[in-house]
Amino acid sequence: MVSALVFKHYVCWLRPSAKRSRITPVSNDHYLDPYKKSVRKHGSDFGVTLWANTDSQERRFEVLTQMCFLADKRILDAGCSRGDLAAYLAKRDIPFQSYVGVDALCDVIDFAAKRGLPRSQFRCGDFVADPSILAIGDPQIIFISGSLNTMTDDQAVAVLESAWAATSEALIFNFLSDRAAPQAPLQKDTARRLDTFKLLDWALAKTWAVALRHDYFNHGHDATILMRKIN
Repeated sequence: MVSALVFKHYVCWLRPSAKRSRITPVSNDHYLDPYKKSVRKHGSDFGVTLWANTDSQERRFEVLTQMCFLADKRILDAGCSRGDLAAYLAKRDIPFQSYVGVDALCDVIDFAAKRGLPRSQFRCGDFVADPSILAIGDPQIIFISGSLNTMTDDQAVAVLESAWAATSEALIFNFLSDRAAPQAPLQKDTARRLDTFKLLDWALAKTWAVALRHDYFNHGHDATILMRKIN
C-alpha cells in the first residue's frame, strides 16, 4: 500500500544518486496516520507499504499489467512507495518508455531513487494537495495501487478526477472492495473498503471503455478498474 502526504510548498525531484535536501511541512490529515506510523516502524523496509506480503503486492501488479498495454508508454505511479512497481516492470522486461513514481513519504522516495531502476524517476510530493503533480512526465498511463484505501470516498473520487484529467490514454486503480464476500479478511483501522458500485458508476460516466477485475483474490477481497480514453 502507498501513501499521499501533504506538502504545502515544496516537492523535490530525486534521481538515483540524489538525497532529500529539505524538510517539508506535514499535515495532520487522518489518512496519513497509517503511513506515518509505518515509516517510523519499518523505515524503507517492505512493511512500510502496508501490504500483507510481497505475494499479494505482486498479484495486484500482475493484474495491473495484464489489463493495460504498457510497451512504449509513459507511466506515472501515484503513491509509488519504495518503487516496487517499477522494479516489477523491470524484472519482467516490460518495455515501458518512462516511469515517474510519486509518493509523499520522502524516506521511501529516497530509497526508491537509490535502487537504480531503469527509465525511472521519483518525486516526493502530495498529489492530493497538488494534483498538478499527476501530470509530471505527460503520462499516458496512470497507476494508483493501494493509495485510495485510507481515504474517504470524497478524497478518493477527487484524486481519481485529477488523475483522469492528467492521463492521456488510461487510468487504472485498485482498492479494497465493499462487495467482497463475508469470508474476505476484515479490515483494521489502517484501511477501509470503498464503494465498488459507486466507483464503477463514476468511471462509466467518464468513458464507456471500462473494465473491472474482481476475481484475483479469494472472496472478491480487492477490485481493479481500468478506464481508457477513446477518441
